[in-house]
Amino acid sequence: MDSQQVMTVIERIQSAITTVEDARGVPLSASCVVHRGELLEVLDQAREAFPADLAHAQEIIATREIILEEARLSADQLIGHAREEVATMIEQTEIVAAARKEARRILDEVDEEARKEREEIEAYIDSRLATLEVILNKTLDAVSRGRDKLQGIGEKHDLSDLA
Repeated sequence: MDSQQVMTVIERIQSAITTVEDARGVPLSASCVVHRGELLEVLDQAREAFPADLAHAQEIIATREIILEEARLSADQLIGHAREEVATMIEQTEIVAAARKEARRILDEVDEEARKEREEIEAYIDSRLATLEVILNKTLDAVSRGRDKLQGIGEKHDLSDLA
């Protein structure tokens, strides 16, 4: 799901809130008159888009796992390659000391590279999940405010302002 589709969900919820806010008020009451069919249509469209948002979140998590697995495989291949090089150098007795030093360097380099890749991947995934979390929290807040208004939760506060 791209950001345009996410904005559409948020816009639909905002449209429902605006409809309630702009609705003609009932005199001496916090109630209002809204066109039920229009409001339900907007809310149904928003509800239908939520599964796509959840699927997108699952896709991000699945992608994270794939990327981490690829990084692990890459690291394992690099380590395997380094071990093969060490074995070859050991066979050449005149350069055993150099082989040990080189093997240690390669292993350290592989460990450092794997650590950096892991940190980069986790930072990227964390930022994507944080963005999705913000979007979902804003959406949930908007839905909650809309539901509160529809249920008349703010009536007491509105009536106390009139007194």
